[in-house]
Amino acid sequence: MAAADNGSAGTHHQIVVIGGGNAGISLAARLRRYGAKDIAVVEPSSDHLYQPLFSHIAGGTAQASEAIRPQQSVIPRGVTWVQDAAADVDAAHNTVLLASGARIGYDQLVVCPGIQKDWDAVPGLADAMASEYGASNYEIELAPKAWDLLRALRRGTVVFNLPPGPLTCGGAAQKPMYLACDYWAQQGVLDDIRVVLVVPTPTVFAESVANEELNRKIAEYGIELRYNSEVTAVDAAGKTVTVQDNLAGKTEILGYDVLHAVPPQSAPDWLKSTDLPAPGDPSGFVEVDPETLRSLRYPAVWSLGDAAATLNSKSGAALRQQTQVVAKNLMAVLKGKKVSAKYNNYSACPFTVSRSTVVFSEFDDQYRAMPSIPWKGIMRERRATFVLERRILPRVYWKLILKGRA
Repeated sequence: MAAADNGSAGTHHQIVVIGGGNAGISLAARLRRYGAKDIAVVEPSSDHLYQPLFSHIAGGTAQASEAIRPQQSVIPRGVTWVQDAAADVDAAHNTVLLASGARIGYDQLVVCPGIQKDWDAVPGLADAMASEYGASNYEIELAPKAWDLLRALRRGTVVFNLPPGPLTCGGAAQKPMYLACDYWAQQGVLDDIRVVLVVPTPTVFAESVANEELNRKIAEYGIELRYNSEVTAVDAAGKTVTVQDNLAGKTEILGYDVLHAVPPQSAPDWLKSTDLPAPGDPSGFVEVDPETLRSLRYPAVWSLGDAAATLNSKSGAALRQQTQVVAKNLMAVLKGKKVSAKYNNYSACPFTVSRSTVVFSEFDDQYRAMPSIPWKGIMRERRATFVLERRILPRVYWKLILKGRA
């Protein structure tokens, strides 16, 4: 790693990457492999997190320590780490403003700060997470708490939810539920526990094969589904959630003993206030060509991952192709060539449907099946895909993906 840079006045880099998560680090590493020599990554956090393991932590099949490494340890060799947060982008003058007040100039900018968890968007939800009975697999601090609550339960009601709107890896909301149900079945207490899943969609998942497999497991575990619905309020003191059926126009109050919640999500607030989203687009995600991932209005700006206004379902699986596309196209621009690499809207979600099996769903932006692994029946519930998702992919992530080699 190059020496740390505090973004002092006059600092300039050929390539500035906003965000030091999966997208930012794997892209920076790939750009280095392609020959880029002056790259800075803007990332305030001292820890780097492998988010796919959060579901396993919440479901009791992984430890939190497995998902955390020092940020400094994953910064690619030769890349400058600016340990600060982005606060604004002046795309007209190729400048990034940092939270510290410093500015960094760039020739090319890649915006990939991830997505924002809006816990305060649902009244009472943040209070519920701070209470004794609320947890989530969407925050590393709340995931171990989720397993403590789920493991200790022997009777009562557990509510799981999936919020409407854009979010990262929507399927992850369901994973701790299946892991917990399988555990309760093994303990002989599943029949004494009422499990309710609230989803905003007319199906449990949009891709047809996964939807079929998940409905089979839902029936097996006796889970109650609330389709076309969302949690609109939480009473943490009374341990109730308000569930709005948007199709029927009805409201239901559900009591809970454990609430496993997923918050609404959006582009980071600072990003919404820049000129990078499409004019008039309230979502705040960076406007890009969905194939080349280059800004439609600012040729020196690129975006990928959860912060980009792409067509695909937001997930870590989508990043493997996105990083290749951005790296190839950005390097082509630096060499005076035309961009030619194109992203095909691929995404994937491995559903851990038991403590030893996974439904591995791969799909495009229309949720049509898009299998990439040449295994027969890869999209069905399999033990082999559990080994792939739980054991192999974390190693691939730390040893290959973050080094720009996968």
